[in-house]
Amino acid sequence: MTVLETFQAVLEASLTPSPTVIAIGLAIVLFVPVILHFIYSATTPYTTLPSVLLVGPSGAGKTALLTLFERGPLYRPDQPSSPDKPSVAAPVAQTRTSQASSTVELAVGTSNNTTAGNGGGGAHSSFRTDLDAVGATAKKFLLVDTPGHPKLRAHALAHLASASASGTIRPASVSVTKSSSATEQNKSKLKALLFVVDAAALAEGADGPALAASAEYLYDVLLTLQRRLRRGGGSRAPPSVPVLVAANKLDLFTALPAPLVKSQLEAEIGRIRKARSKGLLDSGAADDGDVVGPGGGEEADSWLGSYGSDKFSFKEMLEFDIEVDVIGGNVLGEGPGADKWWNWIGERI
Repeated sequence: MTVLETFQAVLEASLTPSPTVIAIGLAIVLFVPVILHFIYSATTPYTTLPSVLLVGPSGAGKTALLTLFERGPLYRPDQPSSPDKPSVAAPVAQTRTSQASSTVELAVGTSNNTTAGNGGGGAHSSFRTDLDAVGATAKKFLLVDTPGHPKLRAHALAHLASASASGTIRPASVSVTKSSSATEQNKSKLKALLFVVDAAALAEGADGPALAASAEYLYDVLLTLQRRLRRGGGSRAPPSVPVLVAANKLDLFTALPAPLVKSQLEAEIGRIRKARSKGLLDSGAADDGDVVGPGGGEEADSWLGSYGSDKFSFKEMLEFDIEVDVIGGNVLGEGPGADKWWNWIGERI
């Protein structure tokens, strides 16, 4: 049989309806695309975006800050909106108490021609700058806003808990071009944490509820980060997560300046630390032999900062590779604005 006759026989057999031909055809149609997908997914590099977690008590201005950073490049009060250059009427949208986490994708400029930061080492464009228009080099990141209501704060702590081992978090759904796999989808590297407080409400001091609520929430956040280092395990320490306490609403006359916000929070956290430590001792933990001193035990694990210290200071957190800065600013009104907060983020992305 010649080659031509063989080819003709094979062609006739493939075109003749039979169970074998139908099964082979279905297998090709169904399985070849799946195999190609896995091959493409395994050989294509994917980018994991860095992220910044936005936390704080209700009413502090977290969601307003999120919309300010998101809308900044689109806010053009002197230029009409057009298809080529869309704009919004105001840089901050009307917000309400958040009940779920939300995520936006932002970009910070890293070009040397952009506006310099607040004394930092690098230069970072303002959130008001349209990076595409000025041709600046941009670094993308995710800003994850979490609810501040006491009953919903578990969302933020869950983000930190999920980042304890790998330094990644799972933010809310956001449009990302590619995801590394089904298990890695919506994961991002946790680079920093912004804790927003109402500096005007803190002016009431110990007589008002704002200071106690803010300090207690910040205590839980810092303790979670501290335990993250203690329980990291292995020879490689988990990546550090710097914390910025953003003292918001400095446009108000009654707002405390950043140094007073810092001292108020440190004093209140010190009182919370003593109260919780006393609660552990009164519960009989010491009688059970759980407290073994600064190297471990339930009391040491629940003690924020340097074990056994008298007065709390944010400097104590450096022992656990946690940098805590307090910077004042405001989202609305006249004042220093949010540029220092943006530059702080840019230096850590």
